[in-house]
Amino acid sequence: MALSKVILVTGPARSGKSEWAETLANQSGKKVVYVATALISPDDKQWQQRIIQHRNRRSQSWVTLEVPFELSATLASAKPDTILLVDSLGTWVANHLQKDDISWLDTVEEFLETVQLVAAEMIFVAEETGWGVVPAYPLGQTFRDRLGSLTRKLGVICQTAYLVTGGHVLNLSALGTRLPC
Repeated sequence: MALSKVILVTGPARSGKSEWAETLANQSGKKVVYVATALISPDDKQWQQRIIQHRNRRSQSWVTLEVPFELSATLASAKPDTILLVDSLGTWVANHLQKDDISWLDTVEEFLETVQLVAAEMIFVAEETGWGVVPAYPLGQTFRDRLGSLTRKLGVICQTAYLVTGGHVLNLSALGTRLPC
């Protein structure tokens, strides 16, 4: 199975989106660089358990980079013969919630420009958060809006986008129509 240069895998929590992204990376036949965006909190045992589950699923041959903030710089330094698996954009957005709107928009612009210039193939995992109720608190609304906007903008420049839900993988690029920018 040939991979596109940029792939987006999206879906709700616990849907299997990371597993699908890992399957695509394994099928590439390239050296996989797993870009983990999570901040590890020693006080959050549940979060640590999720990170361990992800680590245990990954091949020992994969290189893992922990990149909670400088994602664009990491992408820009990728070698052309690798495939980057970035898991996840939601966590990366959460790491930047302290930024004001202008700084965040600059970060997104730099990220999207970098994605289009990188010679390596890339797979991005992103959570879907906007399908439920509007969060009752401003920070939750900011997170939902920033992640939704980022995912839409990335989806427009991706060659392939998948939705993983209900135990199924849907190729949105084959089934849908791309929105104009």
